[in-house]
Amino acid sequence: MRINRQLQLLALVTSTACLMNRFPNEATAASVKEARITRVSNHVQLLHPTTTARSASVNDVVEEGTIVRTSSSSRAELTFPDETVVRLAANTAFSFKNGTHDLSLGEGAVLVQAPKSANEVKIHAGSAAAAITGTTTMIEYHPGVCKFLVLEGTGRLYRPGHLGDSVLVGPGQLVMGNPDAAISDPVDFDIARFVKTSRFIVDLPALRSEKLIVAESQKQQQEKTKKTLIDTNLVIFGGGTRVSLVDRGRTTAAPAARQPTPDPGPETARTSQ
Repeated sequence: MRINRQLQLLALVTSTACLMNRFPNEATAASVKEARITRVSNHVQLLHPTTTARSASVNDVVEEGTIVRTSSSSRAELTFPDETVVRLAANTAFSFKNGTHDLSLGEGAVLVQAPKSANEVKIHAGSAAAAITGTTTMIEYHPGVCKFLVLEGTGRLYRPGHLGDSVLVGPGQLVMGNPDAAISDPVDFDIARFVKTSRFIVDLPALRSEKLIVAESQKQQQEKTKKTLIDTNLVIFGGGTRVSLVDRGRTTAAPAARQPTPDPGPETARTSQ
């Protein structure tokens, strides 16, 4: 009698294992399409079409299609199963579907750190989009304004539906302009200054890519020493594309697009020899 019960139990375990081996993706599909809130500062809301809006808390699970919205002076961080990290600035609306394959920035600014082990991450921002793999990048979007910069790795900024309107952006480079217009060539920015001033990084736990970012910053310093890269007096304070000319203690704003409110931190644009 005991032997028969043991045989029945063995058969049940074996059949269950076979089902799991036959359908391995079904058990994990739901989790792959979800993210988890790993950091919240001040007021952050989760808005889903089928549920009532609610305040976000650390360890909340965010399903695809949910809009994560930060208010003024608020921040948030999401972590995906493939260890991709997305940090949201203030006044930002962000959502995703198909995991990290289709991130959407409705407005505001996000920093995205995608490990090399992750699949290609796509970020949509208005009429522009970016594709990254093993890269740490920041993208900011408002109607008529788009800014994309890379701290380490390489990203591709493009306009879907516009064949050939695409540019590779390397570490220490940024592209900014109107997302409805042709994409401009990248210019250089100071990685060290960004790291020291950006609210995406200051007073927050180190990113997994911190050593890679430091290495790229050190390369820039070496290029400065060799005079193959020269500091300019052009600075972007906070979000937007407004360029300021800093000279002898006086700051003059150069003509540019409107200044949005998110404040990912100032960067210094520079030119190569």
